[in-house]
Amino acid sequence: MWDDGEVQQALISRDFGTLCLRIRGLTSIRQGDLALLTGLSQPYLSMLESGQRRLTNIDKIVTLLGGMDVPTVLTRPMLRPPSRATSPGT
Repeated sequence: MWDDGEVQQALISRDFGTLCLRIRGLTSIRQGDLALLTGLSQPYLSMLESGQRRLTNIDKIVTLLGGMDVPTVLTRPMLRPPSRATSPGT
């Protein structure tokens, strides 16, 4: 699904409603299940997909992309959560 042109374009344009809708179409996942994966509510995802809401909060964007396990190469490192590697000297 990450090779899909519409998915990649949605990521480039940061159109997260289209991204969610396309991912759900390609995988047959329900909004409720995507909500569980991403930490966003099902009603919020519905509004996002319909264009009634936009996702602009960077923390929620990172949570959404992480929950969907979007490859870092497609999201750029700045949109990914920090790694869980231990810090030096610990």
